[in-house]
Amino acid sequence: MTGTPGGVPGSTSGAPEPFGARLRRAMGTRGPLCVGIDPHASLLAGWGLDDDVAGLERFTRTVVEALADRVSVLKPQAAFFERHGSRGLAVLERAIADARSAGALVLTDAKRGDIGSTMAAYADAFLTPGSPLCSDAVTVSPFLGFGSLRPALDAARRFGGGVFVLALTSNPEGPEVQRATAVGGRPVAQVILDHLAEENRGPEPLGSFGAVVGATLAEAGVDLDMGGPLLAPGLGAQGATAADLPRLFGAAVHRVLPSVSRGVLSRGPSAEGLRQAVREESERLAAALDGRERVSER
Repeated sequence: MTGTPGGVPGSTSGAPEPFGARLRRAMGTRGPLCVGIDPHASLLAGWGLDDDVAGLERFTRTVVEALADRVSVLKPQAAFFERHGSRGLAVLERAIADARSAGALVLTDAKRGDIGSTMAAYADAFLTPGSPLCSDAVTVSPFLGFGSLRPALDAARRFGGGVFVLALTSNPEGPEVQRATAVGGRPVAQVILDHLAEENRGPEPLGSFGAVVGATLAEAGVDLDMGGPLLAPGLGAQGATAADLPRLFGAAVHRVLPSVSRGVLSRGPSAEGLRQAVREESERLAAALDGRERVSER
């Protein structure tokens, strides 16, 4: 599971390699697992750490050093760093740089959404090379209208980054918006997925523009064939299992990036405990997806 399939984008032609191509390679080499870095107070306490910047830094560095050379994607949740102010953001900046240097792709879970110059500023922060927070991909919210995401989509395309758009989240409040009927009779989630399908048109084997679809959903109820990756949070403590993925995602399961956070993080502070948790989760994924078409085989 070691090696450096992710990291900073680049290509022999000088143009940045698309995120979708880099993610495809990482999933084929390291497997599809994404591990969240969510240093909330209860996890810090479980590790015997104080809920302060020193505890945050110790926790984050341990996770990055233990896992960045073996998982496809690390997904820091920006809010848990922002709550500690500028010093917390400095910890996030270092985590992003160290994880990418070790070969993991970094998906910053920021869920940003705004319009015009403000959305452009978010794109500058999370997707533009030279920014201290520049990541391989970022999560965004489309509920000011999909077109409001254009600055982030354009920056991702220009710099070889990725964007994951909220589509069908697993929180109980989500359906009142995401499953509401949009103009034309389609559910809002389907409208978002259809927009993503347009963004992903092209020669790439895996598009760079993904959707967030909760692994804990009872059913999708929409067409998930949008050409890009499907980030599926909810494995482990939230109740979803690897065995749920083929049922929920069907033919699209080969594009799923399952995400687990507490199920791995609770096995710290031992680095070997974290690695063992990843091995176990990866084995469960392999068993559940055995015989299914994998993205690495396309």
